[in-house]
Amino acid sequence: MGKRSSQKKNVAMLDSDDASSVSSSSSTMRSENMVFSNVEEVQVDKDSLLDQCLDALYEKRGSTREKALSSIVEAFNNSLQHEFVENKFATLLHQCLNSIKKGSAKEIALASHVIGLLALTIGPGEKAQEILEESLSLISEALKSRSEPSKISSLLECLAIITFIGGEGPEETEKSMQIMWQVAHPKLGPNVAAAKPSPAMITTVVSAWSFLLTTVDGGTFNSKSWQESISYFSSLLDKEDRSLRIAAGEALALIFEIGSLDKFSAEAKGSSDISTEAENGQRQLVHIQGLRTKVLNQMSDLSVEAGGKGSAKKDLNNQRNTFRDIVEFLEDGHTPETSVKIGGESLNTTTWAQLIQLNFLKHFLGGGFVKHMQENEFLHDVFGFMPKKKIVSGVEHRMSGGEKRMYKSPNSVLNKARTQFLNKQRMLSQDKNTGHYAVGYGDE
Repeated sequence: MGKRSSQKKNVAMLDSDDASSVSSSSSTMRSENMVFSNVEEVQVDKDSLLDQCLDALYEKRGSTREKALSSIVEAFNNSLQHEFVENKFATLLHQCLNSIKKGSAKEIALASHVIGLLALTIGPGEKAQEILEESLSLISEALKSRSEPSKISSLLECLAIITFIGGEGPEETEKSMQIMWQVAHPKLGPNVAAAKPSPAMITTVVSAWSFLLTTVDGGTFNSKSWQESISYFSSLLDKEDRSLRIAAGEALALIFEIGSLDKFSAEAKGSSDISTEAENGQRQLVHIQGLRTKVLNQMSDLSVEAGGKGSAKKDLNNQRNTFRDIVEFLEDGHTPETSVKIGGESLNTTTWAQLIQLNFLKHFLGGGFVKHMQENEFLHDVFGFMPKKKIVSGVEHRMSGGEKRMYKSPNSVLNKARTQFLNKQRMLSQDKNTGHYAVGYGDE
C-alpha cells in the first residue's frame, strides 16, 4: 500500500516543474520507466499497424482497402491516435476521400466513418475546417446515389460530425443541413422519378439534421421555415416506423426548445404595422400555434399507444417514454434529465439539445464512446464533463508529445479553436433561453 502511494506521489512530482522532483529513489524511477516503456512500446505497435493500414489504402484490391479501413476504425475507437493523426493527417484524409470517390458501398461507408473519427480526434481548428471543406462536395455528390442504405447513413453521419466540429459559421451548418434535407426530399429533373427514401434513411436524416440544429443560435428567425419544419415532422409522427416517430418527436422537441413562440407572438401582436407583411405574419403565427396543438395531440396519443400484434415491447416502451417526456415538456416546460456513468463520473444532460448530441455521438462512436468520453478533451468541452484521471498499471497516464502540442500549448491552433468553441457553446446556452430558430427548405 505504501509503495503504491509513493509511486503516485513521485509521478505527480515528475510532472511538476520543481527541480527537486528529480530526487525520487532510483528503484521507484526504474519501476516507472519500465511502465512508461511498455506504454510507449504499445503505442509504437499501434502506430506501426496504422501505417500498414494506411499503405494498404493504396492497394488496387477493394477488399484489401476495406479491411484496412475497418482496422483504422477499430484503432481510432480503442484509443485517441494523436501522434498518428499529427503525422499522417493529410494522407489519411485524402485516401479516405479517394475511397468515397471510387470505392464500393462498403468502402464508402467505412471511409466516411474514418473521416468522422479523424475530425473527433483532432477537435475544432484549421484541420477540422479543412476536413469539412475537402469533403463537403464529395459527400454531397455521393449522397445522390442511393444504392445502399448503410452507405447513405454513414455519409450523413460523417457530414453531421465534420460540420459539428469544423463548421465555423451558420452558413456552413445550414449548407450541410440543406444537403441532408434533400436526401429526404429528392428533387430531380423533369420526367425523372425520384426514388422514395426508406424509413430508416429518413430516420438518419432527421437525427443528423437535429444534431446540427443543436449548434444553431437563436439569432435568425424565419416563420415560413419554422412552419414547414413543424409540418414535415408532424407528418412523420403518423408513420408506422417507431424509430422514425421518435426521431421526428425529438426534432420537434428541439425546435420548440430553441425557439420562442411567446417572443414571436409578442412581436406580432405589438406591431403597429398594418401592412400586408404584418398580416401575413399574424396568419403564420396562428397557423404555427395550430400546428403546435396538433403535434401535442399526436404525441399524447403516441405516449399511450397500445401494442399491436407482433410489435416489439422494448420499442413500444421506448416510444411511450420518449413521448411522455416530450408532452410534459410542451405542457409544462420540463426537460428530461439524464445521467450516464462513465468511469465513475456522471455525464448529465438537462436539455433536449444535450440529449440529442449525446445519443448521436453514442451511436456514432459505438464501442469507442466510453474511451472518447474519458480522454477526448473536445467532448469534455461539449458536455462540460470532467472524467477521473485515467490510471495505467498504477501510473497516471502520461501525455505524448503530440498530445501536449495539440492540447496543452496555449498558443496551439487547437487550443484557440477550443476556446472559440466554448464561447460559442456559452452563447448558444444563453440564446436558447431568449432566441428562436427554425430551418426548413422549401416545398416537400
